[in-house]
Amino acid sequence: MSDAPRVIRKQIGNFLEDFVPGQVFRHKGGKTVTEGLFTTFTEFSMTTNPLSKNARYARAYGFEGLVCPPGLVMLIAFSQTVEDVSENARANLEYIDMRFGAPVYIGDTIEVETKVLGVVPSKSRPNLGVVSVQSTARKNVGTRDEAIVLTWQRKVQVYKRDERAELHAGSVDPDPVECSLWLPAWAPTRDYKALAHLSNADTYFEDFEPGTRIEHSRGRTMTSEHIHLTAILDNTSQVHCNQFMIDLDPKQYVGGELIIFGGIPFVLCLGLSCPNVGDNALGDLVYRTGRHTAPLFAGDTVFAATEILGKRDHPEREDVGILETRLFGHKFVRAAEGERDDAAPEGWKKVQIFELDRELVVKRRSHYA
Repeated sequence: MSDAPRVIRKQIGNFLEDFVPGQVFRHKGGKTVTEGLFTTFTEFSMTTNPLSKNARYARAYGFEGLVCPPGLVMLIAFSQTVEDVSENARANLEYIDMRFGAPVYIGDTIEVETKVLGVVPSKSRPNLGVVSVQSTARKNVGTRDEAIVLTWQRKVQVYKRDERAELHAGSVDPDPVECSLWLPAWAPTRDYKALAHLSNADTYFEDFEPGTRIEHSRGRTMTSEHIHLTAILDNTSQVHCNQFMIDLDPKQYVGGELIIFGGIPFVLCLGLSCPNVGDNALGDLVYRTGRHTAPLFAGDTVFAATEILGKRDHPEREDVGILETRLFGHKFVRAAEGERDDAAPEGWKKVQIFELDRELVVKRRSHYA
């Protein structure tokens, strides 16, 4: 009789052959928004909107307290889906119809569930395919404050466990999820103008002109801190934190090194654009579509730009308007010898890393300043 212990090699997360259209995951854990988590990501992403910085300001506008920036709500909700959906992914491909609902405050607890919408095998790589999902995040489940805070769809490229495995290929329709951005009522008796100095003076609805491209001046260099930031969100995807795994088969992984979690350039681009676009927003309404166009690695510096696509009246409010934008993220990499890029300094090449069609609800100067 052997004295050797019984060995169990646990495999966490699902592979492509495990997904079935119509399948529903009620993700483990959930996450309570602590003051530390709120502060870490609000400051890291360089958010400037005073709703997320100044409790007096936020309460004066009718919120209960400091408001989680939309990017942080997305990060907390998205990360809960990773173990079940993208633990064994190669890349996140696209965000679709990301709609925001109730505001999130420090102390709120977010829980998420996901429905599998589709499974499609790769035509060129037999060990890969694409999984489409719909996720919905709720806060304070089971209480009178329960509300949907976010719903979205995404497409993710996932590895097979066994290249020969048959797939549950097919698709189902997304569920109709009612998720509308909550806005505090405009109250003519409130002295909003007394607080106007706390936000930028040139980011009201009247200041934006369609056809304009705003190049945001700030940049943010990413270091290995991304591993810590990813971990405190409970995102366990191995391509973001397991360099040994990548070293064993570097050709299988993009760039042969750790890829920075896509939510990080996502929130960085939102934050870098905030002083010029989002400083007087009451909330983000919807992200129609978004995608990562190139990976981000430690040592890269993120920059952002915003194109103003259009403006329209809010259907129910005269004090705000809806701003239609396209947010871009980019980095610079060393150019090859003889290679020239007119959009970059000499010796460098500009590489777009992110793109997001974004609609914001922005205050009108006529009512607030």
